[in-house]
Amino acid sequence: MAYDLQDKLVIAISSRALFDLEEENALFDREGLERYYTHQLQHLDTPLQKGSAFRFVQNLLAINKRFDNKLIEVIILSRNNAATGLRIGRSIEHYNLDIERTGWTAGTPVARYLGAFKVDLFLSAYAPDVEEAVNSGVAAATILPHTPITSEQNDIVKIAFDGDAVIFGDESERVYQEKGLEAFIEHERLNAQNPLSKGPFFKFLKTISEIQDRFPMESSPIRTALVTARSFTTHERVLGTLEGWGVRVDEAFFQGGVQKYEVIKAFGADIFFDDQDAHLEFASKETPSAKVPYRS
Repeated sequence: MAYDLQDKLVIAISSRALFDLEEENALFDREGLERYYTHQLQHLDTPLQKGSAFRFVQNLLAINKRFDNKLIEVIILSRNNAATGLRIGRSIEHYNLDIERTGWTAGTPVARYLGAFKVDLFLSAYAPDVEEAVNSGVAAATILPHTPITSEQNDIVKIAFDGDAVIFGDESERVYQEKGLEAFIEHERLNAQNPLSKGPFFKFLKTISEIQDRFPMESSPIRTALVTARSFTTHERVLGTLEGWGVRVDEAFFQGGVQKYEVIKAFGADIFFDDQDAHLEFASKETPSAKVPYRS
């Protein structure tokens, strides 16, 4: 019987998001594929350093140890060809990551294969692939360069999300951008009983919430946080929307315009998703972070 990905949380990730391949990628840009391929073969026995999304992936995969049947699948989807993936495979084995499925497209855009693998989240260091994934309706984000302070395996996966244009649609954010803060606050008060629309990460958050529901709240292996630039005066619509969706968020921070990175660091996020460079610039220095390209 064929292995079914339908009921899993499926994360597809590029090799550059999982491992630190910036030096190798620079070599590819300078000297081309053949030199890059030769370099990888010459260093087959040298494990790659951990990349920005490594700890997130490692801690997610650890959840499977609690179940006879896997809940979570991580799949490598890369523009490399299969031959250049030899070193990636050795590094996966070195770090004892339970990754059994890979796709090597030899330069072909990877977005066309996301549906075939039933992907819930796609992470890549290559922004054009992320854009294509979002346009195809898959939650996706561009991993930003980051050297993790620690990448030890933890018992809990911690994920932090921005709200507008990530979990929710961007209609409220557009009011703020076009008409200013006072108009935004008034708009949210008038629409406090009207749910926000679903953003690009709604389905991913919903799937996480369903996994959390399998555990008592105090022992869930996943903990989530909403970290929004909104002030608490606009909280009612946000929390009412989440309640209506039946979606669980463990912690919520209404920053009122204060920079987010210190709260995200204190939360201990394995990854932080936001759509705005102004927040990601600081957060990515402290916490593995990824930019969500919003599509209205």
